[in-house]
Order: sequence, then structure tokens, then C-alpha cells
Amino acid sequence: MGVPLVQSYRVGRYILAQKLRRRRRYPLVLMLEPLFRCNLACAGCGKIDYPDETLDKRLSVDECIGAAEECGAPIVSIAGGEPLIHKEMPAIVQGLIQRKRFVYLCTNALLLKKRMDDYKPSPYLTFSVHLDGNEHRHDTSVCQPGTYQRATDAIREAVARGFRVTVNCTLFQGEQAEEIAAFLDDCKALGVEGVTISPGFNYERAPQQEVFMKRQASRQLFRDLFRIGKERKAGWKFNQSSLFLDFLAGNQNYQCTPWGNPTRNIFGWQKPCYLLVSEGYAQSFQELMETTPWDRYGLGRNSKCDQCQVHSGFEPTAVNDTFAHPLKALKVALFGPRTSGPMAPDMPSSPPSASASHPVFPLRVER
Repeated sequence: MGVPLVQSYRVGRYILAQKLRRRRRYPLVLMLEPLFRCNLACAGCGKIDYPDETLDKRLSVDECIGAAEECGAPIVSIAGGEPLIHKEMPAIVQGLIQRKRFVYLCTNALLLKKRMDDYKPSPYLTFSVHLDGNEHRHDTSVCQPGTYQRATDAIREAVARGFRVTVNCTLFQGEQAEEIAAFLDDCKALGVEGVTISPGFNYERAPQQEVFMKRQASRQLFRDLFRIGKERKAGWKFNQSSLFLDFLAGNQNYQCTPWGNPTRNIFGWQKPCYLLVSEGYAQSFQELMETTPWDRYGLGRNSKCDQCQVHSGFEPTAVNDTFAHPLKALKVALFGPRTSGPMAPDMPSSPPSASASHPVFPLRVER
């Protein structure tokens, strides 16, 4: 099962409308974080370190629907925290579906079997289950044994009941291409629609910063992975554009498009993206778009961004490039990313003072 035709059509029509209106900046995916509370304590995250008064906060149904209406993006990715903890999540999802938004409900799946009856299979709803590699890798990453088995059991049940299911995989330091290839084989066997894969970015609040990969090592890893896939004719399905995968393999020289996936969370609209937690918040989407100094972020512009290759920033860039160069995108889609030869020149690193050239807004309360 691939991405439903209705989703491809509606998203493509939306992007084309933005192009015809000559809009330079427009959102593609709303990243909605209605809560920070989670039932795991992953090494690459820091949200559960907030005080209980923050972890107890929730966006209401009206606030979530209002954010989607205000933003206008055709896709809504609901993350957290763990969204299935939110008691009003079924109403939030239903309200978004009624407004023809394509909802990716991101979950660690520990509660998925218990809460599955709250939802109905729909081309507008996808369970996006976080699996950070094979059983050992994943359980180590989330710092709790047994989670991989529980998550994969829930995936099998969701697929059997007709739900759209994808796997969201974040890669960290020490990954091996052969190991990831075996994991992708397992995902294929699970029957998921596709895999969203991306190297982890050093989220500022993460308690273990040493787990994140550097850009050059990441590019070589993806080249090795895609080479294995070609040699084995593995037939892996990715829930990403062909040019983003080509970017991961070091064949495209892209700049980040942070406004492509704007984040609305319990503090407001986050500047400039969900990964940089100390840059401040806007109280409306319009304020976010008009007051964020976008040109101060990205590769070579801000030292905090120099190692980033995360899909939320670069997938929108790849989608724009797909519309600008459809034949190039089609070639990569048919033959896969190039896995040998010189890589595209990387963006220069930012001078050390670059990230200090604009104000910082420490709005979050530390323990």
C-alpha cells in the first residue's frame, strides 16, 4: 500500500496553488505538539525534563483545530510527548479529518492497542510509530526494554485492522548500514506503508548530546545503506520524497526551509523550528511568519544548525526542488540515490559568533 491517491492529489494541488500565488514562504506540514508528557524517557529528547506544571499542560481541541485552520497546511503531524496520553486526542483527530487534513499521529505505540478502538481507518489518518532501529537499538534509544516488541505487535494489529501505518526512524551515532538495512527489511515485513528516516539532530534539551551524528558521517552512512538496497533489490518504501533521500546521500546541496514545518505547542508557535528551543515563541501563525528572522537560521548561518539534516527542515526544500525539477526527481525515484562519486559540496560552517548575533528568549522553566 502506498500513499493514497487522494493525499498525493490534495497536497500537490495545495503546493501548486502556492506557486501560482508566488508565495515564497508557506507551510507544508503543521507539527502539532498538544502536550509534552510522555511515558518514555528517550536519550535524544528532553521534554519530559520540564516541571510537572508544564507537563500537565494540554492544548484543547479548539486550540488544535484553530492552529490547523490558522496555518492552512494540508498535513498535520501530531507529536508530543506521547499524543495517545491526551484524553481529547480522538476528538482532535476527528476534527482535523473533518477538515480534510491528513493526520500523522506520532506514537511510541505503547498505548496503541488500548486506544485503537477510539479511531477508525481512514485515508486521512496514519499512525506514525517511532522505531529507532532494531530491537536492541530501539530499546536502548528509548531507555526501556520491551518497547520494540510492544510497538511491533501494535503495528501488526493496526495494519490487520486496515489502518495506515508508517514507521518513523531516527538514526544516532554508531549506526551501521547493514544493521539499518536489516531493520528496513523488518519494516517491510510488518506491512507498513513506508518509513520516514532521518539522522537525529542535537535537540538542545537532549540529556545525551553525544548520541547525534555529524553531517559527513551521516551522508556516507546513507550512501552505504542505499547501495545495499540496490544490490539486494530490497524494495524498501520510504514515506519521503526521492530528492530528500538523495540529499541524505550527499547528492543535493540544500538549505533548510524551517517555515515548511511550523510547530505549535503548549507555549505558542515556536521560532524557528521545534529543535531550537531557546529562540522564542509567537502567539499566532501570522506573527511567526512575519517576525521570525528566517535568514539567520540554516547551514552556514547559525552554528546551532550546522550539523542538521533532519527531515522537518529539509523535506520541504526537497519538495520545492521536485516541483522545480520534476525530471531530476523522477530519475532518482526510478533509480535511487547515487551511491558513489563525489558528494555535493557542503554548506560552510557558521562562524562561532553567528548564533549569538540575534536575541535569545529563554521562555521555558528549567528544573
